[in-house]
Amino acid sequence: MGGAVSAGEDNDELIDNLKEAQYIRTELVEQAFRAIDRADYYLEEFKDNAYKDLAWKHGNIHLSAPCIYSEVMEALDLQPGLSFLNLGSGTGYLSSMVGLILGPFGVNHGVELHSDVIEYAKQKLDFFIKTSDSFDRFEFCEPSFVIGNCLEISPDCTQYDRVYCGAGVQKEHEDYMKNLLKVGGILVMPLEEKLTKITRTGPSAWETKKILAVSFAPLIQPNHADSGKSRLVHLPPVAVRSLQDLARIAIRGTIKKIIHQEAMGKAGNGLKNPPRFKRRRVRRRRMETIVFLDKEVFASRISSPSDDNNNSEDMEEERPEEEEEETKPSELKPDPPVNFLREKVLSLPLPDPLKYYLLYYREK
Repeated sequence: MGGAVSAGEDNDELIDNLKEAQYIRTELVEQAFRAIDRADYYLEEFKDNAYKDLAWKHGNIHLSAPCIYSEVMEALDLQPGLSFLNLGSGTGYLSSMVGLILGPFGVNHGVELHSDVIEYAKQKLDFFIKTSDSFDRFEFCEPSFVIGNCLEISPDCTQYDRVYCGAGVQKEHEDYMKNLLKVGGILVMPLEEKLTKITRTGPSAWETKKILAVSFAPLIQPNHADSGKSRLVHLPPVAVRSLQDLARIAIRGTIKKIIHQEAMGKAGNGLKNPPRFKRRRVRRRRMETIVFLDKEVFASRISSPSDDNNNSEDMEEERPEEEEEETKPSELKPDPPVNFLREKVLSLPLPDPLKYYLLYYREK
């Protein structure tokens, strides 16, 4: 058993491998994957496996393999301001990555069957927001999670621009899933053991594309044995931004433009960016195969023995420009990203409460 890409030593190396194998193909998706450390969504005793391209399950907690999530993110074709519904939202890992792309005017809702997983997802979301400084927090579309069976969503709910289902969808539920979409929207779900992308091109018109061979655990059917009645799932209402929020977004946008202009000015003066180190990586041609793991199947690209030269020429170490000497392993990791907007706001001659307000004050 194995993953579609080789294991990484940390989150960045995992993303490097996914890019090299063409599972991550766009800059927006890459930025979202790099901003959130996959290991943060693992229980402490299982974190050694976080950067392997494998699914993980413990009790009701489940994470799909990174190659599956990257294919899903690419297929959703996410853009700022869209509305997103995650059916079987689980740990919230995918929803948080989506929220980084949707931005302040997006909608980010999740439905999860298990209450313990909802609590786990909220804890991980709180940890991410409080500890991460690698992204602009106020431009994050924070997910809202609702408990319930995703096959019992209230029929009067709003439709969404993007929908993902993280469990195998039976053929009889295909139309139900399609009706959650707006015209022009995209639905990605496992259908008949294929990760499937469905685009709604009109009120009754659809385009379907099979992406990848997969095998997810099937959706759990509603159980009405106790009361005989359906427990409808009511999704959160779509909130309207306050005037204060709109003003804050406008101020931050202006500061960002100033930062960009300053950076461009420095670059124009001939200042060069410091060289970025890249890790040593095995480069081989790859072949397609199918890999099985804990009821999940995913297309895997692994090295073909016939393509190996059995010598050290397969190992290629990329060195930064202006660097000739061998670099120690501890020096290979790039510096953590700098939040220039935060630094700029903190340097402004403003009262501290206003600075913190501009930086993002999450407490309601």
